[in-house]
Amino acid sequence: MANMEPLGEQAVLVRLGTEIREETFYEVQALAARLEEQPFPGLWELIPAFTTLTAFYDPQVTSYEQACAYLEKALHSLTANSAPLHPRTVEIPVCYGGEYGPDLEAVADHTGLDIQEIITLHTSVEYLVYMIGFAPGFPYLGGMPEAIAAPRRTEPRLKIPAGSVGIAGQQTGVYPLETPGGWQIIGRTPLHLFRPEHERPSLLQAGNSVRFRAVSAEEFRECEAERR
Repeated sequence: MANMEPLGEQAVLVRLGTEIREETFYEVQALAARLEEQPFPGLWELIPAFTTLTAFYDPQVTSYEQACAYLEKALHSLTANSAPLHPRTVEIPVCYGGEYGPDLEAVADHTGLDIQEIITLHTSVEYLVYMIGFAPGFPYLGGMPEAIAAPRRTEPRLKIPAGSVGIAGQQTGVYPLETPGGWQIIGRTPLHLFRPEHERPSLLQAGNSVRFRAVSAEEFRECEAERR
């Protein structure tokens, strides 16, 4: 059951769950899609997250009570087991360890696994893009094997190269731009996840699936050269 609460004077936070689960994710995405198709008066922005959807509206057009009523109606109109909205699968080549993955050994020490086991597990599953956030094009991916979960670094880095693949807790993600960050960096991809010159700047969208593929340093450099 959804809970609603005001977020300031011009937004409603709709909470559809308390745990990160695929079922909740699809419900959030389905609600966002329904409101994009059938917006209520004054609605001007929707921000979906792991378990919530924030709806921003013009309070001079619609009151908080009216916004909640519109949202309740949209929720009741949803069908069960909503299908994924962006079922595209994207393969991401990754060079693990060495200069590209300086924290891979630390993750191995934490988990008790050897480096090859971590790479095998990280590339063995299909990940769901739950949302894009933190930095433009940064995908928060769910579905990582628990065996390779590792805490964030105690001291974040001031600069993490674009394309770095990291682990933080039970999540994995890819830094699309050079930014500060505290995730454990286990590898790097030559793909550009954020392309401001494109109509859709982010390579990935919420609802996409991702598979990682291990490549050698030579393959990494060849792919990187092709994309310059």
